[in-house]
Amino acid sequence: MNELMSTEEYITDHCNVSIEKAIAAERFPLWNRSCDIIDDVTFSRHGLLRCISSVHSGRHYLQVTDEIYDEAICHSSDFNALKSPRRMNMVKAMEKQSYLLQSGILSSLGVNYLQQFPELDEYRVEAADGHFIQHACHTQKNSKGKVFAAGFIHALNLKNGLLRPLCVVTNGTERHQETLHYEAILNSVMEKKMHGKSISMCTIKR
Repeated sequence: MNELMSTEEYITDHCNVSIEKAIAAERFPLWNRSCDIIDDVTFSRHGLLRCISSVHSGRHYLQVTDEIYDEAICHSSDFNALKSPRRMNMVKAMEKQSYLLQSGILSSLGVNYLQQFPELDEYRVEAADGHFIQHACHTQKNSKGKVFAAGFIHALNLKNGLLRPLCVVTNGTERHQETLHYEAILNSVMEKKMHGKSISMCTIKR
């Protein structure tokens, strides 16, 4: 953290460390594999860079990588990687370690936005909400010629400000059922995460 780095260098270093820790956290993880065309660090790095860029789509991002990052990424290789179940499991494992790394950094800096409420010190306080993303125009339609927005539930850590994905609401193949669906999925996820421990939740209707 004391070394001066560009944003791209920091993201590359963070992806390397996160993946190394994810591999070390499991015994012979099935998702760990060497890929010559797009390795996992490169795949993860460009995923993060795309999120913070001003591009409008995956195709748009690939068109500017050569100009901005001096890298040429094959369209078919990148889009096939995005559909890979192995890559999905890799990203899940990496995200856990990434979150722990960032939490540790913020903690070492004394970041705690709820510090004025010492009663909450022993609790994890999060706010969760659903987020949907529109499908690209080239997304394959279902048997009825329709596509739906893919949706996730994200949780914001109110102590350190970190946001992370909790679960999928719908992958876009079927229509979601708004609030009732959210609450049922969120309750199920939190019960599994807390392993039977006591949990307090409130729902704010919008």
